[in-house]
Amino acid sequence: MRFNSLPEWLAWQEQLHFTEIDPGLDRIRAVWLRMYADNKLPFRIVTVAGTNGKGSSVALLASILSAAGYRTACYTSPHLLRYNERIVVDGQTATDTQICEAFERIDKARAEISLSYFEFATLAAADIFCRQNIDIAILEVGMGGRLDAVNLFDADIALITPIGLDHTVWLGDTREQIGVEKAGIMRAGHPVVCSESSPPSTVVEIAHKLGASAYIADKDFSAESHDKAWHWHNTRHNLQNLPLPALLGCYQIQNSAAVLQVISLLKDAGMEKINETAIRDGLVQVRLAGRFQMIDGPIIHIFDVTHNQQGAENLAKLIQEIPCRGKTHAVIAMLRDKDSRAVFDALIPVIDDWFIGGLNGSRGQSAEDLAAGLQGKITDDRVHVAELVEEAYNLALEDAVNGDRILIFGSFHTVEAVMRHIPEFINEPLSASA
Repeated sequence: MRFNSLPEWLAWQEQLHFTEIDPGLDRIRAVWLRMYADNKLPFRIVTVAGTNGKGSSVALLASILSAAGYRTACYTSPHLLRYNERIVVDGQTATDTQICEAFERIDKARAEISLSYFEFATLAAADIFCRQNIDIAILEVGMGGRLDAVNLFDADIALITPIGLDHTVWLGDTREQIGVEKAGIMRAGHPVVCSESSPPSTVVEIAHKLGASAYIADKDFSAESHDKAWHWHNTRHNLQNLPLPALLGCYQIQNSAAVLQVISLLKDAGMEKINETAIRDGLVQVRLAGRFQMIDGPIIHIFDVTHNQQGAENLAKLIQEIPCRGKTHAVIAMLRDKDSRAVFDALIPVIDDWFIGGLNGSRGQSAEDLAAGLQGKITDDRVHVAELVEEAYNLALEDAVNGDRILIFGSFHTVEAVMRHIPEFINEPLSASA
């Protein structure tokens, strides 16, 4: 074996390929076909693409399918604290040994072919799933869809969550252009579910060309929320007084409604163990770190990986919905390729004080550059700048008093950095991240 530990493998992978992001399926397909000779996996696949709501949708799907008794696997990215979080079977993260052994098989098969960090992860997940006798895998697209490594594998059902402006350098600077990339996960003759009631027209057009039945929110299925329950129906099923999903935020009804349409299609396709009890249990049992993850205490902590305008608007609504008797302090750090000004604009009305830090790494934005996005929008005394996000968090903690809350957001890297800085989150040695 090339390396004996997961951190060694990951550190090597970070330097192996000439660039961190390199869209395209030729390299990964060639390696996979050397390993398995067929890119048709021996289990059902739901592929999830979109700008916001992907992680929540994956978690909701997995929770319901597991509650129904199906052996369910999930591949997601990025991770928060441990690389192993990316590869999960029946709620259990893959072990270091499983991942290292998969990396070794991939390394031998690839020979002269260079692979990116994400391509290694995607192949490892598929390889591990093939060895676990699973019933269904839920695969989250990393970026875009059409040229994303996850799209190597044919989806039985495609789920496209709300589409906003993100990764515009790679995907295009309009929703219609980005929609083309997201629609790339569709397959001819296989259904696609859209969480939005008005998805980009390109998504619908491509579905029509492929002969892929499109199920669109508020047209082919719908949800209504009332106090502490909600209702869902499509042309074949009607579910009343469902429990609210355990994930906070009114937008989780939108995510859950699309998930139930996927569930309906899976049930119609033969997954008959899915019943209303499994749906109800799955909704209340779902868990997802880093999505408005609230930690109670004298000073409430809220962790959220939001990093674009659409997500920030949802986050602002949720901040308004949940009262706080004290101040709301924001700790933010972001990557350089994100539209930080749009994020600030969405959240300025609900934040009292801003604590801005920088992120390490080639993609990290400096605190000074990030803070420039607030100049002229609020008074200088409400902005506090530190070199690193951990230092910004310390400043916020010093400033906060009992009854206040601290919102930590802006990137997976931001949430990870602060979580690692808080002893309660560190329970075991952690692997490298990227």
